[in-house]
Amino acid sequence: MPGIPATLLPPSSATATTATAATGLLTSNNCQGQVHLIVGSNAIAAARAQKSIEAGAMVKVLALETEGGAELHYGLRRRIEDGEVEWVRRKFVERDLETLGRKEVDGVVDLVWVTVEEKGVVSQISARCKRLRIPVNCVDSPTHSTFSLLSTHAAGPLHIGVTTSGNGCKLASRIKREIAAALPADIGEACIRIGALRRRLIDEAGVVDGEEEAGDQSNTFNTLITPVGEAAAKTRRIRWLSQICEYWPLDRLCTLSEADLDTTSPPLTPAPSEKRGKILLVGSGPGHPSLLTTASLEAINSADLILADKLVPSAVLSLIPRRTPVFIAKKYPGNAEAAQEELLSRGLAALQSGQTVVRLKQGDPYIYGRGGEELTFFRKHGFMPVVLPGITSALSAPLFAGIPSTHRGVADQVLICTGTGRRGAAPDPPEWVASRTTVFLMALHRVDALVGELKGKGWPMDTPCAVIERASCADQRVVRTTLGVVGRALEEVGSRPPGLLVVGRACGALVETQVEKGWVVEEGFAGF
Repeated sequence: MPGIPATLLPPSSATATTATAATGLLTSNNCQGQVHLIVGSNAIAAARAQKSIEAGAMVKVLALETEGGAELHYGLRRRIEDGEVEWVRRKFVERDLETLGRKEVDGVVDLVWVTVEEKGVVSQISARCKRLRIPVNCVDSPTHSTFSLLSTHAAGPLHIGVTTSGNGCKLASRIKREIAAALPADIGEACIRIGALRRRLIDEAGVVDGEEEAGDQSNTFNTLITPVGEAAAKTRRIRWLSQICEYWPLDRLCTLSEADLDTTSPPLTPAPSEKRGKILLVGSGPGHPSLLTTASLEAINSADLILADKLVPSAVLSLIPRRTPVFIAKKYPGNAEAAQEELLSRGLAALQSGQTVVRLKQGDPYIYGRGGEELTFFRKHGFMPVVLPGITSALSAPLFAGIPSTHRGVADQVLICTGTGRRGAAPDPPEWVASRTTVFLMALHRVDALVGELKGKGWPMDTPCAVIERASCADQRVVRTTLGVVGRALEEVGSRPPGLLVVGRACGALVETQVEKGWVVEEGFAGF
C-alpha cells in the first residue's frame, strides 16, 4: 500500500543489552485516504505535499497568501489549482487539528507537517499534536518532531529509506544514493517475481511461513525439517525460497525463475569428450575475499564450472568471472542430502565432459565441510580431487571478535565441535575443561538444547561465551554473553547465519565486557 516511510521517535527504554541512545522505529505507514495538514507555504511545504499525495493522502495547506513576505510557492499553487491540495487561507489555530480531519476519526487530522520557522508557532503545534498523539514533523527541529522523513529510493515494490534522525538530510540523501547504486538494476522486478513465487508456494502448501518484513532471522531459521510426503515437499520449497533470499547474491536472485525452485534435478547426461576433467575442492575462508588463498583464487579464475556452498558470501562469489557458470547448493535443513547428491551429480557430469570443476566450500573443506566425503565420491568415479585449504571460521572468527583461542594462563587448548550430527542428530557434548576454548559449529539453531546438554556434563552456566556471525563480513555481529543466557540472547536479537558459538574463559581475556545477566551486541567488521 502507498505509504510514507518514516521513523517514529519513541522514548528511551532499558533493554537487556548495554545502554545506548534511543533509536527511531522505522516504519512504512499506510496513508491511503488520510488527511495530512501542512502549516506553511514555502518550497518545503510543496515537497511535503508531494510526498503525502504520492502516499495516497488528502492534503490541506494552512497558510495565508503570503508568509514572512514570501508568496505561496508556485508548486503548491499549481497543485491547489489542479484540485490536488485544499487551501485553508488563514493562520493556524489549535482547533484546526481536531476539525480539518476525516469524519471517521472525529475530525482529527492524521499527520501534520510544520514548515514555518516561527518558534512560538512550532512549539504550540508540536505540543498540541503530541497531546493528541498526531504524528508531527517540524522542519529543522527534531526536538519538536515525533517522526522524521526518510530519504527514499524506490524500485518497484522495493523501498529503501535512510534517516540521520534530523542530523542532516543531505548526508542521508548521499548514503541513500550509495546504497541504491550498489543494487542490481532489476532488483525491483526480482522482488515482484520472488513475491509471486512465494505467494504461490504458500497457497500450494496451505501454510504461512511466518516471514516478517524487518529484522534478522529467528534463531530457528536453520532448524531441521524432517517430515516426508507431498505436503512436506511443498513446505521445503517455501524454506528453499527463504534460504536463497538470505544467501544468494542479489544479482543471481534477479535471474531467479520457477525452474530454480525445483529441489532436485533430472539425471545429467554428459557430452562425450576426449579431454579429461579436473576437480578441485577449494576452501573459500570465513567470508572476506581478502582471506582467500592465492591458490584458491587461481582455481576460481580457471574453472569451467563452480559448485558453491550456499554460505559462500556474495563478496567471494563476485570474484568469479562472469563467463563462468555458477551453481549454488540448494541446501537447507531437511534437504541437505538431496542437495548434496544434486551437487555431486552436476560435478560428475561436468568432469565426464572434460571440464574443470571447482567445488567452492565455505571455510576449510575438511573442517565439517564434507570434503572427505566428496573426495571419496569423485575418486570412486575415477577423478582424484585437488584439495586446497581455506581459513576455517572455527579459528579465525574468534580472532576477529578479539578472542584468543589460546592465551597464557587462561586457555592452553582448543576443541572444535559440531552442535549438530548427521541428519540432525544431537552429538555427545564434551566434558568441561577450565583451560580449554571450545568452538561449536552448526549449533546456534539448537543452542538451548546444547546448553542443557553441557549443563548435564558439568559446564558452569556463568562461563563466558560469544556468538560470532558472518565473521569477517561487513555485517559481522558478535553477541557476548554467558552460557546460561546465550539462548535467551539469541531469541531476543535473532539469528544471522552462518555463525558459531565460542565458550571458555578466553572469551574475556582481551575484551573486558560486564555482561552480568545480559548480553552485549557488537555490529560490524573493522577490517584489516
